[in-house]
Amino acid sequence: MFATGIENSIPTINGGRTRVDQMEACGHYRHWRTDFDCVEELGIRYLRYGPPLHTTYAGPGKYHWDFADETLGELKNRDIIPILDLCHFGVPDWIGNFQNPDFPELFARYAADFAERYPWIQLYTPINEMFICAMFSGLYGWWNEQLSSDEGFVTALKHLVKANVMAMTEILKRRPDAIFIQSESSEYFHADSPAAIHAAELRNRWRFLSLDLNYGNRVNSDMYEYLLANGMTREEYNWFLTHRLKQHCVLGNDYYFTNEHRVFADGHSEASGEVFGYAEITRQYYARYGLPIMHTETNMKEGPNGDEAVQWLWKQWANVLRVRNDGIATVGFTWYSLTDQMDWDTALREVNNRVHPVGLFDLDRNCRAVGKAYKKLIADWREVLPAFSHCLVVPVKSLKSPGELRPPSSAGTRPPRGVPRLAPQPLDEDTHPPRPAPATQVAEGDATGDDF
Repeated sequence: MFATGIENSIPTINGGRTRVDQMEACGHYRHWRTDFDCVEELGIRYLRYGPPLHTTYAGPGKYHWDFADETLGELKNRDIIPILDLCHFGVPDWIGNFQNPDFPELFARYAADFAERYPWIQLYTPINEMFICAMFSGLYGWWNEQLSSDEGFVTALKHLVKANVMAMTEILKRRPDAIFIQSESSEYFHADSPAAIHAAELRNRWRFLSLDLNYGNRVNSDMYEYLLANGMTREEYNWFLTHRLKQHCVLGNDYYFTNEHRVFADGHSEASGEVFGYAEITRQYYARYGLPIMHTETNMKEGPNGDEAVQWLWKQWANVLRVRNDGIATVGFTWYSLTDQMDWDTALREVNNRVHPVGLFDLDRNCRAVGKAYKKLIADWREVLPAFSHCLVVPVKSLKSPGELRPPSSAGTRPPRGVPRLAPQPLDEDTHPPRPAPATQVAEGDATGDDF
């Protein structure tokens, strides 16, 4: 599945007084039809997309569906498959923030009513990057509740993951063949010296917390102690072990230049740049979870040479092919996002209206060099991949004929206490900031599903 996305981030800053709405900042509310034209222009058929939660979900059982009806209906008419992003870094004002213990129940109700209203949608990312959201909101003090404590992090994390699992449960009641593509940041922590080895090892276990809980995996013993020391009860932990929906999932992992970190003896860390790269880190996540993989986010700023993003695209694609050829079930790739973003150079902590030039298109909807390169990559590889020996396909139902599987891509191509604190890392304006299906449904070599 070759994909892109239109980011619907909505965190609050300044003590909740300022809402940072990426769809508004990037002009999507005004230009959404043009944006969908851009998706088609590149031959992309999968779009990470969702209506803004804060304006759609007006209260328990109260919704403003107008924008969702119009945009999602247009995607359906165009046969662009949405990977539905229900919650991206923020909640409506009436919910407050991720410290609210009612959030899981409230979000599950939204997911249930959403799936009821749009039964044709099959692919979901209920909550985007839970680990990053909990870290930026509860540990770094940047977004939403703006707390800076391990307890703030653990509380946000347990609420986010429980909400995600409960949402999956509700969606499956209404769409039993739903597939969940969990977009999560893939991280690695390198020890700078022998004195930093222990701290790096702890963080390399800490990075798995959101996915361990989400998939019902038992966490490492020191992470269990960390969770219990910072606000999670044994009963809450055991709830995750007994609500396992892993068999309905694809592991979507995100990788940016800032996803690897260098840990020092005094406990602080900084971005290391690309050391291992996507392929090696993905192998680590696959070894832990054994799920099909999709590269769900990457980008690079178009720099002074004009080809930096194009070179990064090539490098990420080469890593995806390496993972795939090593026998790891790999189902998709995403350049994120469709257009340039706004204020990501400060991780959305400030509203400076500064363009972050990482899109396939600029904000005037002119195709960037990386957009042209991605279009060519899709055209070149779409016909080749089904012939590979390691060819995993996902049974995505056709929007035109819901009872039928979508044809292969060759047809119809369209133009802690105990864990050292992770300090907020300085952001390099030339990079993205740190963004630290049942088994029978996803079959290898099944030519009736959809490949990349």
